[in-house]
Amino acid sequence: MHRRLIAPGALAASLLLAIPASAASHTPGAPGIGDPYYPAYGNGGYDVSHYDLRLTYQPATDELEGTATLLATTTQDLSRFDLDFLLDVDEVRVNGVKASFAASGEHELQITPAKPLAKGTSVTVVVRYSGVPSTKSAYGFSTWHRTPDGAVAADEPESAWWWYPSNDHPLDKATYDVSVAVPDGTQAISNGTLQSTSSRLGWTRYNWRSNKPQATYLTTLAVGKFDITTGTSEGGVPVVNAYSRDLGDNDGAARASVERTGELVDWLSGYFGPYPFSSAGGYVPNTTTGYALETQTRVYYSPRQFANGSNTSVVVHELAHQWYGDDVSLKGWKDIWINEGFARYAQWLWSEHEGEGTTQELADYVYASHPADDAFWTVAPGDPGPDNQFDIAVYDRGALAVQALRDEVGDDAFFAILKGWPKEHAYGNASVADFREYAEQVSGTSLAALFDTWLFQPSKPAAPAARSAGVASALAAKGAVVPPKSWKKIAATDTVHSG
Repeated sequence: MHRRLIAPGALAASLLLAIPASAASHTPGAPGIGDPYYPAYGNGGYDVSHYDLRLTYQPATDELEGTATLLATTTQDLSRFDLDFLLDVDEVRVNGVKASFAASGEHELQITPAKPLAKGTSVTVVVRYSGVPSTKSAYGFSTWHRTPDGAVAADEPESAWWWYPSNDHPLDKATYDVSVAVPDGTQAISNGTLQSTSSRLGWTRYNWRSNKPQATYLTTLAVGKFDITTGTSEGGVPVVNAYSRDLGDNDGAARASVERTGELVDWLSGYFGPYPFSSAGGYVPNTTTGYALETQTRVYYSPRQFANGSNTSVVVHELAHQWYGDDVSLKGWKDIWINEGFARYAQWLWSEHEGEGTTQELADYVYASHPADDAFWTVAPGDPGPDNQFDIAVYDRGALAVQALRDEVGDDAFFAILKGWPKEHAYGNASVADFREYAEQVSGTSLAALFDTWLFQPSKPAAPAARSAGVASALAAKGAVVPPKSWKKIAATDTVHSG
């Protein structure tokens, strides 16, 4: 940032002249959006409707240059606002006029426009920046993953800070244009549909578009040398998959799993309703991480997910998130059960479809596998706390809660809820309380006690829903708890959100 040095008296006089009396009511936007799990994540004072990211990336040196254009609307009389960002900023303009800026805290970029902004104002923010993402960290970690031939941005609950400035919270969803120039022979992969490519002077530019609202953590960027496959599902959904060319022994299993994306999207549509986005697919870069992530339309998979062979269960899990988590996103990170409980339950449905264990048998097994004094039961999936946000109980106890709901309301109402929910809150945000209200509305049943028992009480329920107690008791009486055939594949996805 470049400032002219001004004597204190002159500065005070200039401020009095520059700021009209009406601007006294303008206040800074909050440096956090208000999520108790992550108080510094996201920002207050504005809402973004579109990101236009124009980037140039050099894989050999990890150097990234970019111009981000954000279209937003102010939600208060605004004197200053923050973006979440870590790279080095060269210039900021607000509505075409240079604005002052400064880094603050672990990951905040404070921007002060030349003139205060009235509530309800349409705002165009342009940020020019550069840097080496792998040299940046916040709170002691990085979500920028270097690969032998490039890099990947994919993580939860944050990853945007390392490659573009944003309002980084699921509450502020937006559409995206992501344009990336890379050296010829290298590809750049992002969300949505590839609009065009062009080559000039040894560089190729890839232009990707996401035309439906997308949370910041669901935006991904992968640069490297990939084999890319394209096709269309039987139901008409375009599919784009990509595989690093150096996956080694994991290559075949990865392809045997991810290439079934179109089939699985169509299958899930039977439960969740029409696929909500313009394309589907996934990519498997050569990373050392262990997790998978439901990055919108273009799922991120670690090669380690396929170390023991093909695993369609993890593909089902991440694709289920396209409805539960991506189409309908959480209001706050405490609502993570709506994402993970239903994605896990989709794996149970797939197990039943494959004849490898019914949803009820899986529920019985999970219930019987954890004695009453197991810490598993102390985690409340309906509000697990930031330290337990991705605890296995959010997945498995979360799926038990879904089965309990099914047993309580019956199959007709349950499957109506399952399919109606993504339509009810399409491209928006919702909470656990919203889901309960919707389930009660569809089923005509009061569900307060059931939700409290399965999602919020820090203890093992006295008995699982319906006939589960009898089955679990019978298993226990035999002295062994026998897992359904699909359990090993499902358990292999327990690391979907851990490194």
